Amino acid sequence: MQGILFILFACLLWAIDTLIRYPLLGGGISAERIVFTEHLILTVIFFPIILKKVKLFWQARVAYVFYFLIIGGLGSAIGTLAFTKAFSLVNPSLVILLQKFQPLIAITLAHFILGEKITKGFFKWAVVCLVGGVLISYEDIYSGLKTLDFGANLLEQKFLIGYGLTFLAVFSWGSSTVFGKKLSMSGFDEKEIMAGRFTMGFICLIPILLTGEIHFDMNVITWSKLFLMVLVSGILGMYFYYRGLKLVSARVCALAEMFFPFCAVMVNWIFLSQTISPQQMLGGLLLLIGSTVIQLRHY
Repeated sequence: MQGILFILFACLLWAIDTLIRYPLLGGGISAERIVFTEHLILTVIFFPIILKKVKLFWQARVAYVFYFLIIGGLGSAIGTLAFTKAFSLVNPSLVILLQKFQPLIAITLAHFILGEKITKGFFKWAVVCLVGGVLISYEDIYSGLKTLDFGANLLEQKFLIGYGLTFLAVFSWGSSTVFGKKLSMSGFDEKEIMAGRFTMGFICLIPILLTGEIHFDMNVITWSKLFLMVLVSGILGMYFYYRGLKLVSARVCALAEMFFPFCAVMVNWIFLSQTISPQQMLGGLLLLIGSTVIQLRHY
């Protein structure tokens, strides 16, 4: 249970992060600048670990470099940008709905790459967790789909790109869970995984900087909010996440990550006075029961 609690706390920190991230996006700060700046700051913070463990990283097997490329380049950099861009191309409710495929991808990859078995017991309670995850986001999904114009050409190039970006993000995050577990099983500790993740993510984001799409300013308030995001979700959030991932299987971690939208609902209820619907409460309860049973019975 300790592993799930660590991941749950990480989800709570990521949810708190949204109180800063989305107002920045709404204020005109581009997703590219936010993600690039986060990785730049985190790379600088974790650079001493790279220097201290330079022999470990330099002599790492080619496979490990590939693992870091997955969790850093895909999961940390490209996945986040793809998901954010998808919101501007297709109905956000569709993006949220398609994002629910992430645990399925992670569980499937964990089976084939890590050899984690999918028993009948696990499958049954995993379905309970997935239903809970959908119920948590039910309000956003349903309200958006009601306004969706099915008479429009949903196969236009813009929509197809949006679907593609969404599935790219979902695959990136799902595979990041699995290969993060792979690194943990290979002897890397939480700080070493984070150092490699953020550094690889930063390297993969450099081409975006060279395109001139990222514009910086010296606004102290903006930079202070970016530093706060780095502390909350980048350092603390990811540290507790990898602590939890070390203690549970990748498939259990993938289900536990579904607590993030529920934590976001709770944060909005506490700080923004938004209501919590019975469906969301039921979804959170199902997710908690399902993930707890899976962990206690070692499915």
